[in-house]
Amino acid sequence: MLSLLLGYLLDKVFGDPARLPHPVIWMGRWIAFCERHLNRGNHRRAKGALMAVASIALAYALTWALLQLPAILHSSSFIPHSSFFILHSSFLSLLLEAILIFYCLAGTTLIREVRWVFEATERSLDAGRRQVARIVGRDTARLSRDEIHAAALETLAENLNDGVVAPLFWLALLGVPGMVAYKMVNTLDSMVGYHSERYLHFGCWAARIDDVAGYLPARLTALLMVVLSHLPHRGTPTQMTLLRQLRFVRHNGPRHASPNSGWPEAALASILDCRFGGPHDYFGKRFDKPFIGTRQRAFSLADMMAAVDINLLVEVATVLIVAATKG
Repeated sequence: MLSLLLGYLLDKVFGDPARLPHPVIWMGRWIAFCERHLNRGNHRRAKGALMAVASIALAYALTWALLQLPAILHSSSFIPHSSFFILHSSFLSLLLEAILIFYCLAGTTLIREVRWVFEATERSLDAGRRQVARIVGRDTARLSRDEIHAAALETLAENLNDGVVAPLFWLALLGVPGMVAYKMVNTLDSMVGYHSERYLHFGCWAARIDDVAGYLPARLTALLMVVLSHLPHRGTPTQMTLLRQLRFVRHNGPRHASPNSGWPEAALASILDCRFGGPHDYFGKRFDKPFIGTRQRAFSLADMMAAVDINLLVEVATVLIVAATKG
């Protein structure tokens, strides 16, 4: 699937382009608009469900319609059907798919952000707190150095699924429209899928849909992380056997409050032999989350580099698997 390989290459080269329009930003504006007008009065759960389902369907439909454009132009009686146009029509289809795939992948930007967190923490705690606040939802004002690093690594593992494996999973199942629809699912969850007073009812459907959409990909992500961790990579490789790692992930994955996030986090904890999770503050309120793993220790630059290498290995493996399934 040439469009997938091209889209992945674009992500590796550019990441999320800050100066170009991004579909996820448009999704966010749409969700914010709907939330302002619907998250009020009675029947908030029903209105949130309607918004979530309609938004996902709209993302799928608009993407499908956009991808039909080259075929519509090709079949139009107003355009001469020369071999030159047919060639360029095929190229346009390839380019559209590649650009949409590129926009749906977030692996490069996430890795870049995590590296910046570790670099910022070397300058000062305040710089590290400000930097990690860009990629986590928890309150960061009082985080220690190790808590900053743990938050960045947890996010790196969790978003390996959300930003790479899950979008590619839905690309394999439902094509590019399915991939874009998943990005809408994930954006909905990231904006309104909180257990806060404001979103408890309105965002519950968005959160549940995201749980369902990410269920299989999260477990696939964890499996790939564990298996690929036994290949040579930077940092200290895992000291666990493969079977012991799988048992570790099976035991610790379900301990997370999210039915999906704990699995890649547990996989990374098994690779780095560390502990994630624990109490965190969100919107000024304390949440006592279970720990994932048992060994509490300081994190180093080598840990970050090893985690980044695992992410890259999983990305490449997933891209190759999906490309093979799509022919």
